[in-house]
Amino acid sequence: MDLMLSGKTALISGSHRGTGETIARTLAAEGTTVVIHGKEEADTQAVADDIPNAIAVWGNISTEDGAAQVIEQTLARVKKLDVLINNYGTADAGFWEKSTAQDWASIYEKNVLSAVRLINGFLPTLRHQGWGRIIQLGTIGSTQPNSRMPHYYASKGALANLTVSLCKELKNTGVSVNTVSPGLIKTEELVAYYHYRASKKGWGENWEDIEKAAVKHDFPNPAGRLAERSDIADLVTFLCSPKADYINGQNICVDGGALGLV
Repeated sequence: MDLMLSGKTALISGSHRGTGETIARTLAAEGTTVVIHGKEEADTQAVADDIPNAIAVWGNISTEDGAAQVIEQTLARVKKLDVLINNYGTADAGFWEKSTAQDWASIYEKNVLSAVRLINGFLPTLRHQGWGRIIQLGTIGSTQPNSRMPHYYASKGALANLTVSLCKELKNTGVSVNTVSPGLIKTEELVAYYHYRASKKGWGENWEDIEKAAVKHDFPNPAGRLAERSDIADLVTFLCSPKADYINGQNICVDGGALGLV
């Protein structure tokens, strides 16, 4: 399927590693010029150098100055921006009786205001072009949060909420806004954690057995596995395309059907 993304330009925040990098590589494979973002120049440039048609920008977007730097760099280096993917974020540990108000404010800066800054910075360009995409990376925890990390889930819930508000603000502009909310993603950190846990629980040593145990005990879902980064990247890439013009204001879960079991 031709997703008609050749000639488009997309900025993916936090794309110097992890899921953001996978999204960037998937978009680049469709002919999209991708703008790679990270906090540090060296790490970001190294990834951009390894992707065709990639441009590097850097700055700490959880601050006003850092976000302004990224917006300025981007608009100076690309002719136009068609797609903004707010992938950057963090999942700090925390508990209701231990997380301070400052902890809540800090994660809100990282997970919500970082996106808001970029959205406001690029909105004039997107409105003027008459077509565009804004996509937030959330979590299924925005719909079904756990008791731990309440500040994290609340911040991701805010992303899903602002998606609907922004969708209404941009009616009849050709710019759509959606949230993609994954469940557990098989990252290097998650694999290391479950190998450690498996050694304590007697779940075996090979990943196939460990994953089955992880799904059974921690993340039951009809698909019977954890998400690959490519599962997320493929959906985001489709939502970026003109073929997704009629998908708007949605919070789409990528969880193997886990929420359907709740």
